[in-house]
Amino acid sequence: MRTRPRATRIGTLSAAAVLACTCLAALPAQADLVAEPISSSADGAAFELTPIGQYQTGTIDEGASEIVAHHPATQRVLVVNAAQGSVDVLDVSDPTTPTKVGELDATPVTADGASANSVAVRADGLVAVAVEAPEKTETGWVVFFDAAGDGEPLGVVEAGALPDMVTIAPDGGYALVANEGEPAEDYSVDPEGTISVVALPDDLEAPGQDDVRTADFADVTLPDGLHLAGPTADGADPVLALLEPEYITVAGETAYVSLQDNNAMAVLDVESAEVTDVWALGVQDRREVPADVSDEDGPDGEGAIDIATHPVSSMFQPDSISSYTVDGETYLVTANEGDSRDWEGYSEEARISDLGEDGLPPLCEDSEAAAVADEIARLTISTAAGLSEDGSCIAEPTGFGGRSFSILDSDGDRVFDSADAFEQITATAVPEFFNSNHSESALDGRSDDKGPEPEAITVGELDGRVYAFVGFERIGGVAVFDVTEPTAAAFVTYVNNRDFSVSVEDDPDGLAQAGDLGPESVVFIAAESSPTGEPLLAVGNEVSGTTTLFALDLAGEPSPSPTPEPTPQPTATPEPLPTPEPTPTAEPTPTAEPTATGEPTASPSADPVGAGDDSDDQGSDSDDLADTGLPTGTLAAFGLALIALAGSAALLGRLRS
Repeated sequence: MRTRPRATRIGTLSAAAVLACTCLAALPAQADLVAEPISSSADGAAFELTPIGQYQTGTIDEGASEIVAHHPATQRVLVVNAAQGSVDVLDVSDPTTPTKVGELDATPVTADGASANSVAVRADGLVAVAVEAPEKTETGWVVFFDAAGDGEPLGVVEAGALPDMVTIAPDGGYALVANEGEPAEDYSVDPEGTISVVALPDDLEAPGQDDVRTADFADVTLPDGLHLAGPTADGADPVLALLEPEYITVAGETAYVSLQDNNAMAVLDVESAEVTDVWALGVQDRREVPADVSDEDGPDGEGAIDIATHPVSSMFQPDSISSYTVDGETYLVTANEGDSRDWEGYSEEARISDLGEDGLPPLCEDSEAAAVADEIARLTISTAAGLSEDGSCIAEPTGFGGRSFSILDSDGDRVFDSADAFEQITATAVPEFFNSNHSESALDGRSDDKGPEPEAITVGELDGRVYAFVGFERIGGVAVFDVTEPTAAAFVTYVNNRDFSVSVEDDPDGLAQAGDLGPESVVFIAAESSPTGEPLLAVGNEVSGTTTLFALDLAGEPSPSPTPEPTPQPTATPEPLPTPEPTPTAEPTPTAEPTATGEPTASPSADPVGAGDDSDDQGSDSDDLADTGLPTGTLAAFGLALIALAGSAALLGRLRS
């Protein structure tokens, strides 16, 4: 029987219970994997994630492992290596020892200094790579390769400015590219964001430029509530230049495109290559949904765990998105990371404590936030959101990112949101390093920004149920939720292949021991597409430059029914969405559809995750557990007792074995 280090089954203590986890001392490492991955699971979880193999580039904090895509026919995993500007080709026929066997270099058909941003692969092996121009504001490309070939490009087409993400439609007929159109640092140029729709040939060959059409936002009615921050370059459209496509998922003949900076979602008709609708996604009301909003809320200004409600809001701002079907209905899952316009020529970021200084608008004196300004002073917010009607002051401080994942229906209505579950899970799984940054191990360092920063998301089907896999960019790890019933998703398991005793920022030589840092993308590999005949998960980690494969360690028991969330589920408006009653197992079975990689799962597209931009500002260094305060004293004491008891029992069991 396989032992599961630092893992414990987690029961529901109460409707507001947090999850308990066992943390044991490290045992001798096997290969390059962390000896004791952090793991916690719900009672009755269908599986746990177990890291089984890792490829290390040896390059730290340069995006050496970002976007991953899997090709079943060759058992190759394609990994965007931004540090080299190319795509690494890994042989995963033995997933315990991923081995680099080649690379895909687009520069022979693009330009010196061009850099790969994203990769997708069709079932027959046609690879599409989104490539950024040396000057990001200029036109980029999509370069095509053969997954089983010698690495020579098959051909190239032009796309838009800063092609940041590419996906291939489930039927293999189109490649779609999110051209983000970011401004130059000094705002001398600010191109419009667009979506390229590339008709693909039936054979394993590159399309021509005549096969490329461009969808823009010129003819679509934009909704109220769209987040539009900052100026534009001289001569640029004051609205269209601010729209920035980030990520695409395709469901049938419709594509959905996250506009992360704009806190919005666009709907695209693939056949006509036209944007037909744009949805504003609203805000997470922190009066209803708790969050830790300060990195200095402990004794003597140190960090602590304080997940609480506050009179502020935060934009959802999804990065990665995916989709699946239930009873013929399409649902979108969104990783609500958050992002901002933060350039040399303009930045919308400011701490609440800085409002009213250096030309920034002050807090409105009669606002709820003004009465508790000291409690929320550290939170980073947008100076372009939550303004009073006359724009003279900020009435509703509004931060970046929902710190959650959401499920939307095909009309854009939010039917589920995980609320504060991510912070609750990580607060109990890794209490000494709650909301840590990726390159530095420290307690509470990201609470004043976007918390765990859910960035990567995909869905996969197993035993007739659908699961969402969500990667946390900062603290790290992957959380899994059963989303078979979209209105009542349930936590399954969390794993973090990271050794927090190694802080890479302090010891760059400790990279090999630190584990996985900064998961950027996740790909589900179905059993029928896997080299082992069992489902796997592949994760690209941009900070550690590692690509890690996880086994879905089946528990041999039924999947859990949806369980109540720790707090009420919010809608896009401040009103909370009531939590549905748990249901047994009679949910409708999702319709399995082929993914872009030919893997039959419940998602129409197992999209490779788009690369995002973010800052690396650091927080408190404190990791003193004695200074860590959980939201409820009684529950904290009970949780710590469980940790000690379970840790002792698990360690004793290991010694006996």
